Amino acid sequence: MAGKVRKTMARPSKAYSAGLKARRRWLGKAYVDKAFRDADDFTIDLQHSVTEHGWGASWARGVLPMKTRAFMNLAMISALNRPHELEIHLRAAIRNGMTKQEIKESFLHVACYCGWPAALDGFRIARVIFAEQQGGKKR
Repeated sequence: MAGKVRKTMARPSKAYSAGLKARRRWLGKAYVDKAFRDADDFTIDLQHSVTEHGWGASWARGVLPMKTRAFMNLAMISALNRPHELEIHLRAAIRNGMTKQEIKESFLHVACYCGWPAALDGFRIARVIFAEQQGGKKR
């Protein structure tokens, strides 16, 4: 059985099922399915954990609207200086209705509490994504 990757859990919990639904809704089914498809025996447990705990036990709780969680995510990921994750969540936030003005306000707020370098990187990444969506490249 060497080389075989366990892609599914034997018995997914309610949090896992809710997390998978929320993750696919927010990030897009194609993105999430690719993350699982690309997982190997080293990373598959991470995909399951992120789905159950990050998405199921947090995003899928239902207390806060998804858009509120998106605001929080953009700010926290900016503060943590995680450009790859910021790009993923920016694209998802835009696809799910967060406006350019709202994104701007989120990063301006980041500047006050987390510093200008964090905000500058957020603006830089957002500009690239906005330019791509308008048919141009801005790197």
